Amino acid sequence: MLFSWPWALLSVLLIPLILAIREWARRRRRRTAVRVTSIALVRSALPGRTRWTRLIPPALFMAAIVLLTIGAARPQVSVPVPKTSATILLAFDISGSMCSTDVDPNRITAARKAAAEFIESQRGGPRIGLVAFAGTAGLLVPPTDDTKSLIKSLDGLSVSRGTAIGQAMLTSIDAIAEVDPSVAPTGANPGGGREGYAGSAIVVLTDGRNTQGVAPQTAAREAALRGVRVFTIGFGTTQPAPLVCDNSQFGGFGSFGGFGSRGRFDSGRNFLTIDEPALKQIAQTTGGSYHRAENADQLQSALDALPGSFTVVHRRVDTAAAFAAGGAILIAAALSLSLWWNRPRKSTR
Repeated sequence: MLFSWPWALLSVLLIPLILAIREWARRRRRRTAVRVTSIALVRSALPGRTRWTRLIPPALFMAAIVLLTIGAARPQVSVPVPKTSATILLAFDISGSMCSTDVDPNRITAARKAAAEFIESQRGGPRIGLVAFAGTAGLLVPPTDDTKSLIKSLDGLSVSRGTAIGQAMLTSIDAIAEVDPSVAPTGANPGGGREGYAGSAIVVLTDGRNTQGVAPQTAAREAALRGVRVFTIGFGTTQPAPLVCDNSQFGGFGSFGGFGSRGRFDSGRNFLTIDEPALKQIAQTTGGSYHRAENADQLQSALDALPGSFTVVHRRVDTAAAFAAGGAILIAAALSLSLWWNRPRKSTR
């Protein structure tokens, strides 16, 4: 539970003050008590209550003060709210390590197939855009419902040098801002006081770690300010494997040297390992989630699980009214019991 005005909780200090005043009044009554000669007369004048029942009204009143104090601090709770994403940006890693053969036949081929199936599964749903990134990031397909153009762009992906995860996220934010007026582009001030998440999300599929450009966590904060959730997928194993791509799969944004005529890099090792801590931090900062996939089936499962995450977001709800109502009910109960038990008793004569 979060509080908009936490300083209002200091109002709870009224409780010891009220108790002190009550004790002072009780002692004062003792000093001014009237002496009588008949105990029976005193008992007949007092309400028929036990000692513990006399404590009920004050206890209810104190509980009411606690509830009213919490209500004054404007408590907020996070509740799940159904919401359909208007736009999904798929940021696809095309760094050289995507030629690794630890996933059959290689990472980029398996990832393209899984992404195509994911896009097909969303036909008729949210708009999908495609961003590819290696040493830089570029928007290949703006958000669209044209499934064929998206899959055609996937088929044309080829690898290049570097891994710019942070830049890919910023490029994705700008692509979302072009079609979603509720999301500010990266060069603009998103403003403050945003509640909940935007109806858009970013999916980052990568097999490595950021090597150049803006830091991923910086980009994650930019996304969080705009309410854009980022879901990250770490793809591939950490086992060394040959890097093998065919002629159509290398030479993307820039040349990727070292390949022979068959498109084989002869070092026999992956260049990088997945930066899982960074990917988890991105997801945590933006309200998304991290998924690990070591093979094609796990990648497909991770992508298939994402729509369920897109359709449920958590929104902060102000519960001050509930606490105020509870406090009012307790005060009414305390006054009613006090008046009832202290009503004048009819004489038996």
